[in-house]
Amino acid sequence: MYELSVSRDFVAQHYLTVPNPGPEGEIHSHHYEADVRFAGPELNDYGYLVDIDDIEAVLDALADRYRDELLNDLPAFEGNPSVERFARIFADEIARRLDTAVPERLTVRLWEDDVAWASYERSL
Repeated sequence: MYELSVSRDFVAQHYLTVPNPGPEGEIHSHHYEADVRFAGPELNDYGYLVDIDDIEAVLDALADRYRDELLNDLPAFEGNPSVERFARIFADEIARRLDTAVPERLTVRLWEDDVAWASYERSL
């Protein structure tokens, strides 16, 4: 099985809306790092699992989309804008924007700080 990973970082804001969120209930920033991993058993005609330039373009667009945004204001985050939900949203956006037939799996690991991350895995 081949794997390829590319990452991007950006800062975005949110506040949690669960009962008794403590300080996380106030607007605050996270320096997110998205580690995006593709996996598949075969390479394409050029010897790539997926073209890194294509991935970088998608990640640049997504980082620009969320950079300096208050996630709570975006419809996709209705409810509690947790890092787990953000990882799924990020993965689904990558799958929607990237036109590739070779990789079978996509995993997004989204770090919200130096010690905490969530991931979401999906088929392509």
